[in-house]
Amino acid sequence: MGNRQQSFKRVTRADVARYAGVSETIVSYVINNNRYVSKEKRKRVEEAIKALNYRPNYIARALKGKNSNHIIFIADHITNEHFSKLICEMDKYAYKEGYLISLCQNRNTEEFVSQIISRQYDGIIISSISFPESYIRQFISANIPVVVLLNRLYDNIEGAGLIYTGLYEGAKKCVEHLVNKGRKNILYLDRISSHGNFSTESDLRLRGFKDQMKESNLPVSEENIITGCTSEDEVIAKIKKRFKDGFPIDAIFGRNDRIACIGMEAVKQLGLRIPEDVSVVGFDNSSISMYTSPALTTVEIPRADIGKAAVEMLHHMINEKSVPDKIYFETKLIERESS
Repeated sequence: MGNRQQSFKRVTRADVARYAGVSETIVSYVINNNRYVSKEKRKRVEEAIKALNYRPNYIARALKGKNSNHIIFIADHITNEHFSKLICEMDKYAYKEGYLISLCQNRNTEEFVSQIISRQYDGIIISSISFPESYIRQFISANIPVVVLLNRLYDNIEGAGLIYTGLYEGAKKCVEHLVNKGRKNILYLDRISSHGNFSTESDLRLRGFKDQMKESNLPVSEENIITGCTSEDEVIAKIKKRFKDGFPIDAIFGRNDRIACIGMEAVKQLGLRIPEDVSVVGFDNSSISMYTSPALTTVEIPRADIGKAAVEMLHHMINEKSVPDKIYFETKLIERESS
């Protein structure tokens, strides 16, 4: 028996027109619902669309200056539980508004920016501590609606929709909580980066940590911060070295739950007790925080509300051609046994 070849030829608007016995212009009017079409012709076109399983070519629509109904979310780490949960929430609301949403890990290159612009997305949502501000301005200059979830301070991204996700105040709450527990020598664990990158003063979590330490009249210096690590083992080694060098750590604040758990492991390897000897807090309220031993004190970010707000703001910008006012959210400290 010979091999049967299946055709995957895309159904076009011309195919629909021939099937319905009308012109392509009439098909276009029905699809876009922007001109009067008689009931009889409209019915024939709708039946043809259904019979042929026709789907509009959104790329072609975008090239003609029409919406592609496709938005993109650019994030630092697409495997991170926080971002996967966030895009899950965004997708709920995006789909209701007729959009498909794609998740893309940021690549800090001009080529990446050029690729995003050339693909004619209706809008872009960005959540990144490292994506250059100049690249965001390129998106805005290309007349693409952009919504930024604020993880850090920016100098000038006028023209973007801004959502404050509460990271600065959340970090301050963590320090305040530890201080209220009598902790005075708090160690901040920054992100792990395969390239050895580290957070700057513009990072809202680090900034919140430093500011609250100062407001609590506690010393804060390079000794209080572990940063630039490329692996989990390096983080643990640096924590142990702080203890060995005589820095009297009595609390650890991880910028996310994963790094906080690495801190917990280092404390256990040193033979110290949590929280009796060292209190530990994380950030993000990820699923792992409930199942550590002891359970991890952490900060909850209102992902559902943020996801909805980001899509609604972008939808407004796409349709109304204007930038809404900045939106503010607050985080919530969830106290568990680790502190």
